[in-house]
Amino acid sequence: MPTSHHGPAPESAAPEATSAAGLRRSVAAGAVGVFVHWFDWAAYAYLADTVATVFFPAENSTTGLLAVFGVFAVSFGIRPIGAAVFGPLGDRIGRKRTLSLVIFLMSGATLAIGLLPGYASIGIAAPVLLVVLRLVQGFAAGGEFGSAASFLAETAPRRRRGFGVSWLEVGSLLGFLAGSCAFLLLSVGLDEGQLTGWGWRIPFLISAPLGVIGFIIRNKIEDTPEYRALEAADTVPRSPARELLRTHRRELLQAAGLMTAMHVPFYVVLTYLVTYETDHLGHSAGSAGLLSTAISLLGLVLVPLFGGLSDRVGRKPVFIGATGALLVLATPAFLLMRTGLVGTWIAGLLLGACLAAILGTYAVWSAEIFPTRTRQSGLSIGYNITAALFAGTVPYVLTVLISATGSTLVPGPYMMIFAVGGLVAALTLRETAGTALLRAEDLSPTAEPDAEPARI
Repeated sequence: MPTSHHGPAPESAAPEATSAAGLRRSVAAGAVGVFVHWFDWAAYAYLADTVATVFFPAENSTTGLLAVFGVFAVSFGIRPIGAAVFGPLGDRIGRKRTLSLVIFLMSGATLAIGLLPGYASIGIAAPVLLVVLRLVQGFAAGGEFGSAASFLAETAPRRRRGFGVSWLEVGSLLGFLAGSCAFLLLSVGLDEGQLTGWGWRIPFLISAPLGVIGFIIRNKIEDTPEYRALEAADTVPRSPARELLRTHRRELLQAAGLMTAMHVPFYVVLTYLVTYETDHLGHSAGSAGLLSTAISLLGLVLVPLFGGLSDRVGRKPVFIGATGALLVLATPAFLLMRTGLVGTWIAGLLLGACLAAILGTYAVWSAEIFPTRTRQSGLSIGYNITAALFAGTVPYVLTVLISATGSTLVPGPYMMIFAVGGLVAALTLRETAGTALLRAEDLSPTAEPDAEPARI
């Protein structure tokens, strides 16, 4: 068994929880906050028209809707600030504490939105308070991915780490689906007056008990073996963000490449495609929504399968295969959509399968890139900066590009650009499946970073 520079000492300091029950507890603790976040995200996005009516003056509905989406964008923009706070904080005080803190802030702000009086009751204070609460949500969301991905990577058994971390994205897809289903039930069960009067509050109020359950689960877990090993060795970093930028800039850029190759297809396939079908293909909103649901359901099945496959054959083959397939299929898929509804479904499901393979591998590979001392900082900062730059801007950029070029094929080449970025990042990375997360440099910070990670 090769040991490289890692040796047995770091490993003995970080015993693994190998039981199935332990993995289930880790998955529940890591994925519950992601579920709550995406449930809230979907509910807010789908209820945008109603929220505009409730919180903004009624004289101009378009202005109100733009204001709602502006608030939505602001919550994306503040996420890098949350990442810059919670990422280093998790490296200094532990994964468990930041996991508990971010879900407390997210669910508390969501509950407050559900209880917030509208413009008709308190005037300008209503939209102001809405902005403040969305900022709190975005700030907390900036710490969710890095905390959860670090925790899952460090608690999952080494030989099942890809499978364990992939459930983070299963939580995302489940939250997205639950939010869209809640909106569908409200739309079918309530008339417009009921939806505007009180029905819109239900998804936000539901998030509160989900957040309480998540907080209880996270508050009862132990911190990860790797972080406890840092504490035992008295090598917990004092300035992890500074250390990250000083010694691990290359790894940060590589992780950013993997993450952008996920962000852009995710938002094109699962959010923008609904608008694309109705605006450019002439399909009904119901048909577009049904395809989005089918892609999400496909992802729920495929994401953990691809995560498990990466444990057996490696992160590199799965990720390169997925981004390579996306590079080849992206533009032909949008050509196929022009042939009719059947072609649109085939193309959408093919793109969804490529996305699922990326979702199943990018998070665990990104986590394995960084040493334990700066793992949460690297994941948080990389994920949220790329999300702010490339994820939230997808609908706007594609709308502008289609208008400027007159071509409805633009989303294909646009995804291809980021697939190339992901491929470049993947080709510069070593295989990390089965490697130790705790490195010699974690327990001896003055030591040089390892040349090659140990493989079991």
